[in-house]
Amino acid sequence: MNNKSGQHWILLRGLARESKHWGAFIPQLQATFPNAQITLLDLPGTGCYYQETSPNNITAITHQVRAEALAKGCLQQPVNLVALSLGAMVAWEWMQCYPEDICSATLMNTSFANLSPFYQRLRWQSYQRFMSLAVTANVKQREKKILQLTSNNSDSNSSVLLDWEKIQAEQPISFKNSLQQIYAAANYKPSKQKPPCPVLLLNSLQDRLVSPRCSMAIQQQWKLELRSHPTAGHDLTLDAGDWVAKQLKDWLFKLVT
Repeated sequence: MNNKSGQHWILLRGLARESKHWGAFIPQLQATFPNAQITLLDLPGTGCYYQETSPNNITAITHQVRAEALAKGCLQQPVNLVALSLGAMVAWEWMQCYPEDICSATLMNTSFANLSPFYQRLRWQSYQRFMSLAVTANVKQREKKILQLTSNNSDSNSSVLLDWEKIQAEQPISFKNSLQQIYAAANYKPSKQKPPCPVLLLNSLQDRLVSPRCSMAIQQQWKLELRSHPTAGHDLTLDAGDWVAKQLKDWLFKLVT
């Protein structure tokens, strides 16, 4: 199997987020794999595609993302996927539909509708906060609420908030596209077939948006490796980017030895 040492990575973000939201994790990943090529792909309706309409199902989103990867020449050899939340659902579907594209996949804080109940996939304790986002028109206040919901690292979040405000001002994700993505995520039920390539699951035990039990359910269903961070929030690479990079390096080393 090619690319186990991490020569080429493709990264996919989650719900209503774009590639710029990876922030400081990109230099952390690059420092861990100095010779790697790292490609950031935006989901339909986000980032450079913010003026387009997102499909409302994971399969259609996956086909569009793969088409983007092909257009950028990213699939000349199998790649390592790293994906968060909704992006991890796309990564899973990608492995199922186009297994020849993928060398390995690392899925963070994700969930599947046929394995976990809705009140774990969106934790009931967060319902009020999540719904308040829909009625918050002020960009700064909305991004602050998103940050408070997805991150447990309050010490460094003032600079992150400024970055997120700028992202939203430059390439705002529409309310319609947010709803399209929510619908796609809520209804995603993958096939029962185990992916043909190695899969690492990472989750955050203090995730206040998605229950860590959702990753545990995926682990139990397909007997995959699961590694857990004790304190990080839903945005695992924001709260513990160095830890994530270390897990990737350790895991890929295990695959080649």
